[in-house]
Amino acid sequence: MARVMIVDDSPTDKAFVRQILERAGHEVLEADNGKEAIELVRLSRPDCVVMDVVMPGVNGFQATRTLSRDPATMAIPIVVLSSKNQETDRVWALRQGAKEYLVKPVKGPELVEKIQDVLRRS
Repeated sequence: MARVMIVDDSPTDKAFVRQILERAGHEVLEADNGKEAIELVRLSRPDCVVMDVVMPGVNGFQATRTLSRDPATMAIPIVVLSSKNQETDRVWALRQGAKEYLVKPVKGPELVEKIQDVLRRS
């Protein structure tokens, strides 16, 4: 399957998403914040990124914008997975370059389906 990077500062949320993705057969990489994610995505070139928004330092919106505008990483689709559930948050994430926006808590099948969708489209 795919190599998916989870970017989240919550160990609990990372473990939950990791479990979903590994059960679906994906290889999982992890980053704890946006700054680390930018560096690791450039190095490891995952097939997809699952990005939280609320993180210390470089937040998910900023990291998404940086990755989606960098010629070296712009082809890697980003799925934002956030507790922020306002329509303005979703619109802003998509404007920054995210391909999908999901709200926590997410159901496993929905997350796997969205990842498969963005991988097919990329």
